[in-house]
Amino acid sequence: MKKEEVLKSLEELRKLEARKFKQSVDLIINLKNFDIKRESVNLFVSLPHKVKDIKIMGFLNNKSKIIETITKAEFEKYKNKKDVKRLVREYDFFIAQAALMPSVATIFGRYLGPAGKMPSPQIGIITNEDEPNVKEVIKKAEKMARIKTKEPSIKLCVGNEVMNDEEIAENALAVYNAVMNALPAKRENIRSVLIKFTMSKPIKIQ
Repeated sequence: MKKEEVLKSLEELRKLEARKFKQSVDLIINLKNFDIKRESVNLFVSLPHKVKDIKIMGFLNNKSKIIETITKAEFEKYKNKKDVKRLVREYDFFIAQAALMPSVATIFGRYLGPAGKMPSPQIGIITNEDEPNVKEVIKKAEKMARIKTKEPSIKLCVGNEVMNDEEIAENALAVYNAVMNALPAKRENIRSVLIKFTMSKPIKIQ
């Protein structure tokens, strides 16, 4: 997939009727000759450009001035599964102090895991809780996209309509290349690639 192809498809999207709210731009990668039961894609992709603001919660030893925090002493308050489910819905991303991960896994893991929000070694687990370190993790998280195949089609937000087309195209290419390189047969596993606004019909890129 070439950048010029993405830009041409975005140009077509821009011609569609505008909506009264800010729409996201979704990239859709349809797969072929890919056995979802035996094969999978599970990776994090660092996007070149930030797509949206995200709400982050930290499981830390001490209260942070930068993000909302649940300290270890407060874990006991979340034994009710309704409270944990609400937490998972409310926040987009979670970070945790490494030493607290066993407790995080025990109390929150059952709900964070299936939602794809469990702190991981790739992004989200920290050993140092000082402000510069937490800020660095937040900066990475704001540009990080999680890709996990649950069906033979991958759909991921790569931008929004107020971003310029160059930025959206660069994000789309980053996702496409990461997925393609993770597939067992590379390009041969990709049936088609489409792009769409939240409320629009998809436009085929390739």
